[in-house]
Amino acid sequence: MLTSGADLVKVFPAGNLGSGYFRDLLAVMPYLKLTPTGGVDVKTAGAFIQAGAVAVGAGSSLISKAALAARDYSTIGRTARQFVDAVSAARSTAKP
Repeated sequence: MLTSGADLVKVFPAGNLGSGYFRDLLAVMPYLKLTPTGGVDVKTAGAFIQAGAVAVGAGSSLISKAALAARDYSTIGRTARQFVDAVSAARSTAKP
């Protein structure tokens, strides 16, 4: 097992690679702690967690330019809650 190096490995852009890529990598290197960023959204966050990602990173899919410009904090909050719910649901059904 790897005993030195990065605590997490950020994989960018992960959206085009998909959760299957994470599953394949972790099948041969289960000690990696992968975090997808770039192209992760509410619809794909759970799949990355179920594939073995330890966390997900989101930018524009979490806080859109339009919502930020309009100071629409309720929309931003709803989107954040959707991310939390998606990750929580995926963790509750993920295989150890």
